[in-house]
Amino acid sequence: MGGIKVHEFISLDGVFENPAWTAEYPWDPRMSEAIGRLTGGEGTELLLGRETYEMFAPAWSSRSADDDPGVAFFNGARKNVVSGRDDDRLDWNNSRVIGAYDPERVRALRAEVDGDLYVSGSGTLVRALLRDGLVDELHLFVFPIVLGSGERLFTDDETTRLRLLETDSYDSGVVHLAYGPTAG
Repeated sequence: MGGIKVHEFISLDGVFENPAWTAEYPWDPRMSEAIGRLTGGEGTELLLGRETYEMFAPAWSSRSADDDPGVAFFNGARKNVVSGRDDDRLDWNNSRVIGAYDPERVRALRAEVDGDLYVSGSGTLVRALLRDGLVDELHLFVFPIVLGSGERLFTDDETTRLRLLETDSYDSGVVHLAYGPTAG
């Protein structure tokens, strides 16, 4: 049984929605290494919400290894999509719908996967996973910008306590904060 590892790009004020604003910051190869540690494990699979899946599928399936070194993982790994929609037709290879969010189904999936489950984006899913104590590692790449509006990862009505696992900072001003669940 592997863990559930989440990666998010967020602003200083917690906005993660449509992270196109991250493009103005230079990409540090160490960021690729950090994300590669999340996706590079044997048997790692994706766990995505439906909206993120719909954004990722055309973006990743049209890339080559020359475009992005992460393409082999994103296109090759099994994609487990949390969705309760009736039109669950998925075209991206190795994709399947696991149904509407159900913490017990996610626990069962975690037990049946050989490696970890990797989550990127998927804010509604991530909030539910955090609420249900299912996130083993939360990797926040915090960009030095305040957007003032947009969907935030953390909502006003939730309290989530985490334990700091590691930090790193990059010349661009981006900070990587890795958290795990609190002990006990």
